[in-house]
Amino acid sequence: MLTDTIFARASGAGQAAVAVLRLSGPGTAGVVARLAGRLPAARRASLRRLRDPDDGEVLDEALVLWFPGPASYTGEDAAELHLHGGSAVVAAVTDALGRLGCRPAEPGEFTRRAFLHGRMDLTQAEAIADLIAAETATQRRQALRQADGALGRLYGGWTERLTRILAQQEAAIEFEMDDLPTDVADRAREAAATLAREIGAHLDDGRRGERLREGLSIAILGAPNAGKSSLLNALAGRDAAIVSPIAGTTRDIVECRLELNGVPAVIADTAGLRASTDAIEQEGVRRAMRRAEEADLILAAFAADRPPDAETLALLRDAPGAILVATKCDLAPPPALDTPGTVIATSARTGEGLKALRSALAREAARHAGLGDAPALTRSRHRAALAETLEQLRLAQGAPLPELAAEGYRAALLALGRITGRVEVESILDSIFRDFCIGK
Repeated sequence: MLTDTIFARASGAGQAAVAVLRLSGPGTAGVVARLAGRLPAARRASLRRLRDPDDGEVLDEALVLWFPGPASYTGEDAAELHLHGGSAVVAAVTDALGRLGCRPAEPGEFTRRAFLHGRMDLTQAEAIADLIAAETATQRRQALRQADGALGRLYGGWTERLTRILAQQEAAIEFEMDDLPTDVADRAREAAATLAREIGAHLDDGRRGERLREGLSIAILGAPNAGKSSLLNALAGRDAAIVSPIAGTTRDIVECRLELNGVPAVIADTAGLRASTDAIEQEGVRRAMRRAEEADLILAAFAADRPPDAETLALLRDAPGAILVATKCDLAPPPALDTPGTVIATSARTGEGLKALRSALAREAARHAGLGDAPALTRSRHRAALAETLEQLRLAQGAPLPELAAEGYRAALLALGRITGRVEVESILDSIFRDFCIGK
């Protein structure tokens, strides 16, 4: 596929003032020269008339940028055509590109080529997708940090250390009779233990990077007619859920997206918790309890004009950190409760307490998903690979034979390398010969 020259629209779909077509591949220079008459100066915007390659008809007057590889986004010859954004213009130029031997790019193919040409590792490629999808400033900052290589540098440093550990272990096995220090294997084991502790601490981060990327999950639970739907609508600022005095109106999960000081969140209204003979309501309660188990944060709601029921109080016992919210405080003051934490009194009708509730949610969001000093795990793929790396390191440290220890270090290195997509056997050999001067 790398022998193909690909193109795609890099700007938004639909009619616009400007439409940008991106090209990449070995035939880019020839294609641009055929369209524009000649190849423009590298990395300078040049105004050119683009002509049909068959009959010479003018297709558009456009800005043309030429990026010779490897100093381009993809690492190969690339170009951009900044066209007038009318659909007829774009259609005419893309048709001409097809007749010149280019093909439409597959989703993500430009970034895939950048990875294959060594312009970025997999963590940076994933960060590009996250940056495009970012909805909040905090998501943008996390994606930019990862795109800048912060996560790749962390894992790259661990890979270098693990490569050296494996090289030491391999040397202790293969060159046992040579003039090597007698404690090489012990030093490898100690270094592996240190690395394992660092990886373990990195994994034990409360999934803050994944929460920031995917959004914090918040569930509103409570008895029927506890004001849960009104609370959801007040927080969302729109009528997302049906509000009715009839108990059991909400049967299924109703979700809304919020932004809490830069952290995205999905807040869900759920069915009222009560025993029921209605099969549909029973299913709604089952789904509510399942959402409670999966949620990062629970809002346990009860109406101020009646004390919380046993199910609501059980939520507080079973879900440490749940926020107790008294609703309908325009009807009655909230009752005094012997429960941990503070009750936030609210009224969807008057707006009372909503600012305090949003502030509490923002604090919880920052605690669960705030940016830290160290780069955070952002994907389950990273977490699974690191967990396997850690497991293999621990197995290697307890291995009864040096050969089994080496195999464990090798498996750990392969698992770690899958995160960035760079696993090189040659680097192990280089480390052996460089550090121990073997093979003179």
